[in-house]
Amino acid sequence: MVGYAETLTDPSYRGQILCMTYPLIGNYGVPSKSIMDNYGLPKYFESDRIQVSGLIVHELCNGASHRECDKTLDQWLYDERIPGIYGIDTRDFTKKIRIKGVMKGALSVSENQINPKDLLDTIKKTKYDGFNFMSQVSVDETTQYGDPSLEPIVLIDTGTKFSIIRNILRLGYRVIRVPWNISFSKIISYKPKGIIISNGPGDPKMCSSTIETVLKLFNSPLPMLGICLGNQIIALAAGGDTYKLKFGHRGQNKGCTEVDTKQTFITSQNHGYGIKSNTLDKTGFRTWYINSDDNTIEGIKHESKPIIAVQFHPEASPGPYDCIHIFESFKDLVEQTESKKKSIHGGKVNGGGKIFQRMKQ
Repeated sequence: MVGYAETLTDPSYRGQILCMTYPLIGNYGVPSKSIMDNYGLPKYFESDRIQVSGLIVHELCNGASHRECDKTLDQWLYDERIPGIYGIDTRDFTKKIRIKGVMKGALSVSENQINPKDLLDTIKKTKYDGFNFMSQVSVDETTQYGDPSLEPIVLIDTGTKFSIIRNILRLGYRVIRVPWNISFSKIISYKPKGIIISNGPGDPKMCSSTIETVLKLFNSPLPMLGICLGNQIIALAAGGDTYKLKFGHRGQNKGCTEVDTKQTFITSQNHGYGIKSNTLDKTGFRTWYINSDDNTIEGIKHESKPIIAVQFHPEASPGPYDCIHIFESFKDLVEQTESKKKSIHGGKVNGGGKIFQRMKQ
């Protein structure tokens, strides 16, 4: 019913046709992209364009009403050349997906008559798995946000949402947003205080260069946070394995349980791949969160290094903010790491023996 502007612009949906289960979509229209938040980011969008390949709804509202409405949903889709279809029994369609699992599909718009057989042949020939969608949604060049005088956090962009950038700025850091295939040496040259690996679309195994860079980052003292695709990339870099879920997790009402506390949170999720739990042995990582529905891994953390990752979206947008504290947990890791550096440096300058003795104890 709400949140479709954020959802349609989420880069994690790149290459997918989205089916809305709520029967009436478009009630409040689409706000203007010129409306900015306090950080100079588009207030109601998660990227600069619609990312889905197509949209399926039951009933499309063309009588949108809201004080910030700039255009209808239909007009927005038309302006960005994204096909859509309405009049579909989306709940019945969802039941089929719930039984059969995620499947390939096509939505074609043409002035000429469409041959269904040709369309089916195209669907069968198209290989979704193994396609590098990250390269389509990542920035090509490094982009910075925030006050240049603030300490930097490097955000590896594999399809990041604006809300992740927004939350890093909220913590009091500046953001250095870098391409998905950036080198380790280039990241280190920015002298970051921490690393965040963003969300994104597609198969994580297609991020080979990102995985290689993250593996090198493991040998640095830098704190790391992985979100969604970033969670899978960290697992792969550590020696774990991932697989495609038969039923991807899509929605803003997905329960996740923290393993240590047994506390359950309602989270926003958008992923079609997961981590194989039996492959984390001997990687140094352990399960942090599990999905309340199917017990799949929804978060991992390193047993000794300042590295955490979650499969869900703590930034929500749209969805609940139950896990917004994940960003604060990352900030704590950054501050703890900096504190340790200062303690060791201070010990060397002013009586290193005392510091060393305390560390030994």
